[in-house]
Parts: sequence; C-alpha cells; structure tokens
Amino acid sequence: MLKSLTITNYALIDYLDMDFGPGFSVITGETGAGKSIILGALSLVLGQRAESRHIKQGETKCTVESVFNISKYDLRSFFEAHDWVYDADELILRREVWSNGRSRAFVNDSPVYLNDLKELGNRLIDIHSQHQNLALNDELFQLMVIDSLAQTQGLRNAYAEAYAAFRSAEKQLNDLRELSRKNKAEEDYLRFQFQALADAALQPEEQETLEAELEAITHAEEIKSALFALTSLLSGNEQNVESMLKSALESARSIRHVFPKTEDIAARIESAYIDLKDVRQEAEQLFEEVDFNPERQQWIEDRLSLIYSLEKKHAVTDVQALIDLQQEIAAKLKNSESLDEKITGLEKEEKEKREEMLEKARRLSEMRRAAVPSIEQGIIEKLAYLGIPNARFEIRMTEKAQPDETGIDRMRFWFSANKNTDLQPLEQIASGGEISRLMLCIKALIAGATALPTIIFDEIDTGTSGEMADKMGSIMQQMGSDMQVMAITHLPQIASKGSTHYVVYKEENDEGTRTYMKKLSDEERIPEIARMLSGAETTTEAIENAKVMLGVNG
Repeated sequence: MLKSLTITNYALIDYLDMDFGPGFSVITGETGAGKSIILGALSLVLGQRAESRHIKQGETKCTVESVFNISKYDLRSFFEAHDWVYDADELILRREVWSNGRSRAFVNDSPVYLNDLKELGNRLIDIHSQHQNLALNDELFQLMVIDSLAQTQGLRNAYAEAYAAFRSAEKQLNDLRELSRKNKAEEDYLRFQFQALADAALQPEEQETLEAELEAITHAEEIKSALFALTSLLSGNEQNVESMLKSALESARSIRHVFPKTEDIAARIESAYIDLKDVRQEAEQLFEEVDFNPERQQWIEDRLSLIYSLEKKHAVTDVQALIDLQQEIAAKLKNSESLDEKITGLEKEEKEKREEMLEKARRLSEMRRAAVPSIEQGIIEKLAYLGIPNARFEIRMTEKAQPDETGIDRMRFWFSANKNTDLQPLEQIASGGEISRLMLCIKALIAGATALPTIIFDEIDTGTSGEMADKMGSIMQQMGSDMQVMAITHLPQIASKGSTHYVVYKEENDEGTRTYMKKLSDEERIPEIARMLSGAETTTEAIENAKVMLGVNG
C-alpha cells in the first residue's frame, strides 16, 4: 500500500508531501490542474524513463520519494535475488533527476539499477489507464487472470520449477550431443595428432639439451684446439704453470723451519697447485670426450628438425607445450569415448524430467479449466451490473504444441456485448467503453481473489456518466475493501464513492503557475462534488445534490 508521496521541484510542483490510506480514494481537479503531473511523478519513482523537462524550471534537480507498507506483499525472495536489504514492513523508493539528464534510483536508500526499480514498481502499483485495456488482448495477461482467480500459484510455482529442471536437462543433453558430434567429426584428426606426438616420444628440456650438444659437435675442432692449448700451458712442457707452481711450493717449504712466516704462503701455493691439477685433469677429460661424430650430428639435426616441425605445426615455442598438448588430446579422446555413455544417462534423466513437467502441466491445466465456468459467470454478472445485460463472455483454452514457462495452455478471451452478435476475440472488439468495463470487471474479480498491488484508475470512466458511472464507482468502492484503490476521475458519481478525497489545483502568482494537492475534509468535499456536477459556476442545486451523493444530512 502507498503510504506517502513526496515531490520536490517536479514540473509545476515546488514541494508536495501527501499521505495516503487504505480503501478507495479519489483524486479530482479541474482540467489542466495537474493530475497528470502527480501521476507522472509517481510513475517516475516506479522506474519510468526520466527526462530533464520533468525538472521545475530554474532548478537543477528534482526528487520523488514514496513510502510503501509491504507487510502483505511477499517480496522477500525478490529482494534476496537482488541482494537488497529487506524490511518486511516498510519500503522507501526514491528517484533523483538532474537537469543534465542524469538520474539515480534508490531502494531503502541503496542505489539500484533502473530496470530493477521498474520491476519492483510493477509489483507495488498497477496504474490502469484506457490504453492499458490493450493488455486484455495479451495472452500472458489473460493467463494471469485465470491463474489469479483459479488460485494456481502453488501449482504454477511447482510447474515452473519442473519446467526449469527439464529445460536444464534438455540443454545439457543438447550440449553433450553437439560436443559428441564435433568430437566425432574431428576424432580421426585428433588421433592422427596424438599418434604423431606419441611417436615423437618427447622429453622435457630435450630441445635445449640437443641444441647444446649440436653446438658442441659443429665446433668440435675449435673446442679440441682450445682444450689442447689449455692443457699444454698447464703441464705440456718444461716451462708450464704446473711445474712452476711446484717449484715455488718447494722454495717456500725449504725456509719455513728458519722463517715460519712462509708457512701460510706454502699452504696457499699448495692449494693453488692442487686446484690447477684438477683443472688440468678435467680439461684433459673434456678433450677426450669432444669428438666430431657425423652420425650423432645427423641424428641430432633430424631430431631437432622433427621438434621444430611439431612446434610450428601446433603454434607453440617449446617441447613442454607439445607434451601438454599431447596430454590434452589424450583427455579429449578419452572423454569422447565416454560421451555416448553420458548421453544415454542424460537421455533417461531428460525423459524423466519431461514426464514430471508434463504431469504438473496437466494438473495445472485441469485446475485452470475447472475455474473457467465460475470466472465466465462472475464477469457476465458484473457486466450486466454495468449496463451490458446481454453480454456473453467465454474463455477458450487450447493446448500448445510445446510447453513453455506458463504451461501447456493457450488462452483466448471471446466477447459479445449484444444478444444477436457473434462472439469475437477481444482484439476485434472496437468499443472502448465496453472494453473498459470488461477490464474493470476482471480486476474487481481478481481483487476479491488474491492480494494485488495498489491499483490507480486513470480516468477509465471517460465516456460514461450517470447511473453507469455510479455503478463503476460502486465496484471500485467494493474493490477498496480488499486493497488500496485510487481513481483519478472527472465524474462526481465516482468521486462521491471514495472514502478519502484529494483535490489537485493550481495557483498563479508573480513567480508563475504552481500545482498543489490536498486532502479534503468532509465539509470541503461538498463544494468540490458540486463543482463537478455544475461546472464553473456552483449552484445551490448542485450543492444539495452533492450532499445527497455524499450522504450528508442538512
């Protein structure tokens, strides 16, 4: 239920703060007073598109805030799905619009996306105007009407879960079948790739080792010459480093008994001598190892050529990547072999979920069909009350070729206002007045059967008057006993039925034209109803008629 609406710097409104109560309320005012402005501001906070023209001239920002009592709404799951803070009793919506075109939306003071605000707004207020009568032609709306009146919510939720589970299983199966098809198409190629890599018997770091060995073989002569020169300098002739170090060691040792300070020098020379011998021995070993082997060179070149070719083919830069690719291909081949078994299992699961979904769909359909006769009768009775005594109304149900998220039922409303006129689909009914009354009847039935959001009727009474307007007002009044109903109206017959009466008016001063809204007292309602009865000049007769319509004595 809408508890309050606060508007700042919107259109012709400086500031407006209005409280609203339960039941049936009416909003009246002269043509051009600004009733559409109030409705526009409310639409803004419910998530409709904002424009900079909405901002009062001379201001940079407008704000609209609404407070709702949501204790009777089941919105917890919606809030949890959007990760919003949930208060089971009160909800605050706020919209801010700047002159530069920027706007922000808030739910309980937390910023939200505009689409999310709009989705939430649709759950809070149903603004019904004449153009919304087109919704009657929408199959989803017709289905919603049946489900609301048939009280199918529990079963429909169960069906929705079963349908989602079936579609999930169906998607998994189709994805797996597609994967199997692709795998089989490339399986031969994968096996060819795998065999080529397997035959190569690649080893980690093999490429680096072979490249180093090839480098050594191709430079064998140069390497052996350098090693020979090295060993010759160390010990190859009489004036070599090794013999000179040995002589130096003997000299140092010869005087240590008379000059102990040479003991350390002798030890260091000895260490250098030993290291030098090790170097010489290692160089000699390397000299023996290095050899030009044409056969080994050819083998290495062939092996590296194979590695380079595989790397180029698979667009990689090292052997490890080829090994990883081989393992990946092996996994694909193994997975491909097990796909048929998985597909068989999923086919069984999909069939079971489809049968479960169809079973719930049939139960849902039976529940809908069982409710149709009473719905038809209820609408016909209300239409007769609203001046269409010969109305005929039928709900025709057929089965869809394939189930969807709503079930297996296809709905179509058929209507005739006259005894001698054939029933026609609603979209072929030209009379806006008849459609308006039909929509009012439908919403009145729904209001008595389930919890609806606040309904605002925006001048749906256009084209009616007198007794018919009085009856439409009575229906809205009756709806107000089950929910919050507001009607923007020009008809005194409807305005007099409201338990609460608001008037929208405008005033002009030096600063310009301003729109205001106020709640009328019982005494203030009399001249307003009288104005609606008589026009610009309120007559005594109109005052007396207004008192009668409001049930005021004296």
